[in-house]
Amino acid sequence: MALLDNEKCVLPLSSIAELLNTKVRTLKIYEDKGLLPCKESSIKKLYSINDVKVIAFVHYLANIKKINANGIKYILEMVEKNMDEKNRSEFLNIVESKLENISSQDIQDLESF
Repeated sequence: MALLDNEKCVLPLSSIAELLNTKVRTLKIYEDKGLLPCKESSIKKLYSINDVKVIAFVHYLANIKKINANGIKYILEMVEKNMDEKNRSEFLNIVESKLENISSQDIQDLESF
């Protein structure tokens, strides 16, 4: 039985958009603003499972908390510079579990507010 490699880049933005229940264009906007994990320039950019956690966090900050791109960059920079890999991973796992508890109805309620 092979172990999963969470660092291997295998997911395109279209799959991530489907996982996050958002549009690819939204993720492309985040990418254009430099909010997504940097990838080598290639024809098709692929992301890892660990990248999906960061992308979900960015999406949460932008859509639920309504934080602008500069604020999100600052938060990501603080997480990157002030947490070691273990703590950063634990933090993103906590964020992921909290995001799973947010229902689509909660998101629609916030958007209509």
